[in-house]
Amino acid sequence: DSVGNVDVADCGNDTIRKITPAGVVTTLAGSAGQSGTNDGTGSAARFKGPSGVAVDSAGNLYVTDNHTIRKITPAGDVTTLAGSSAGQEGTNDGTGSAARFYIPHDAAVDSAGNVYVVDSGNKTIRKITPAGVVTTVAGSAGQSGTNDGTGSAARFNQPYGVAVDSAGNVYVH
Repeated sequence: DSVGNVDVADCGNDTIRKITPAGVVTTLAGSAGQSGTNDGTGSAARFKGPSGVAVDSAGNLYVTDNHTIRKITPAGDVTTLAGSSAGQEGTNDGTGSAARFYIPHDAAVDSAGNVYVVDSGNKTIRKITPAGVVTTVAGSAGQSGTNDGTGSAARFNQPYGVAVDSAGNVYVH
């Protein structure tokens, strides 16, 4: 983040951890060994296999977790930004809980606050606006391959990570 902390999705413990530049580790959200999908503050929130973490310029974290994208404020308030809090998988674009993901693995945030998600199970790259509107920006759900192209003409096979540069270019590996 902007002050040098490293935020970690501790998948095995179903928690989100913070490591300060001095090496101090604290649990920001979730409770070790307590799996679930509850929104809440700090240890009252639950995660079920969180994997990717991205931070925006305001210090909010975005976490890929059990077919959802969760948002954590600097105060530790956890809400579900997009996807079904019940962990329902799918391919739907939409707003908030109407959107569906299938094994979202990683996230990155651009300078405008848009969150880009590698939706690994769907073999797509998704974009979530600050208002929670989800669209598919590259790939076609369930269609694997190596095709270069624009939008749905592009193909991926198990994309794993994503990054966004200062010019707004999205990189996928």
